[in-house]
Amino acid sequence: MTVMPRPSILSVEPYVGGESKVPGVNRIIKLSSNEGAFGPPPGAVAAIANAAKEAHRYPDGGATALREAIGARFGLDPARIVCGNGSDELLSMLILAYGGEGTELIMSAHGFMMYDLTGRWAGCRVIKVPEKNLTADVDGLLAAVGPRTRLMFLANPNNPTGSILPQSEVERLRRELRGDVLLVLDSAYAEYVTRPDYDPGVKLVDTTPNTVMCRTFSKIFGLGGMRLGWAYAPAGIVDVLGRVRGPFNVNAAVMAAGIAALAEPGWVERSVAHNTEQRGKLEAALTAVGLKVWPSEGNFSLVDFGSAERAKAADAHLRARGLIVRAMGGYGLPQTLRVTIGTAEENALVIEALVQFARG
Repeated sequence: MTVMPRPSILSVEPYVGGESKVPGVNRIIKLSSNEGAFGPPPGAVAAIANAAKEAHRYPDGGATALREAIGARFGLDPARIVCGNGSDELLSMLILAYGGEGTELIMSAHGFMMYDLTGRWAGCRVIKVPEKNLTADVDGLLAAVGPRTRLMFLANPNNPTGSILPQSEVERLRRELRGDVLLVLDSAYAEYVTRPDYDPGVKLVDTTPNTVMCRTFSKIFGLGGMRLGWAYAPAGIVDVLGRVRGPFNVNAAVMAAGIAALAEPGWVERSVAHNTEQRGKLEAALTAVGLKVWPSEGNFSLVDFGSAERAKAADAHLRARGLIVRAMGGYGLPQTLRVTIGTAEENALVIEALVQFARG
């Protein structure tokens, strides 16, 4: 007999990341994975190299110095911070700890794919709730809650749509959500948001016993290849995560890089200013030639070509010029392409290519 996994495992398609190569094209500009425009901070690069000298030593299993650095930077209690191998690991730990066979996980229709994949891997029934104007619908999310619902995931801002829920709506969602449902606020793009009313989840974590905020070093801090994320949670949930995570789930070089990235002078301010300016240029230029660009609060824009065929043609047009963006068919948005905001030069090349495409 053949050894078989749980049936839910076989429903999971392996995650496919953004492409980084185009056959026959020498110069590649990768704008498919929402990586930071400026690469890793110089201080982080030096910290990684320095950490190599102690590669034979096991890392601090409690990530104490890193948690203290995160707490100091964001004004949070380090005891309520948990670090992980990317925020993906933290999301999966929460699903495995609070979900599993016989439970339901609710997310918005075009929410981050890993909620769906990890939820099914854990054995949850995953419910995707239709959105309004590519924005999470609070009433719809609440209406989808049933007796077996244990988890709800909300990316705010959302990837890949770039949309954001006002703070009042996030608070209403938590207030009207049943108390035994864990609300996970995925704030991977929090640092890019410039709206004055935005809160990435700190307020709700501090005032409710059943809300978690997840963050990452993969975007604005330029450490996607190192895999580092963190969660801020109530003490009881921190205790649970401490029981299910691996004893050395964050390696020493990564912790050193994270601490250095947090301390890089002006890094976040420069990155935010650049992203806001260049995203605005992309949106204005493409809108001027009749392309729809969905409003975004992240370091990317979702460009709508009206049909899957036209989006595919635009993708081919970009790829022929060595510009790799992300086709969104896997997110149920085959008429769109997601374009990461790169350097000023990279952004200008994308604008030039898509303006040319739009003009036929």
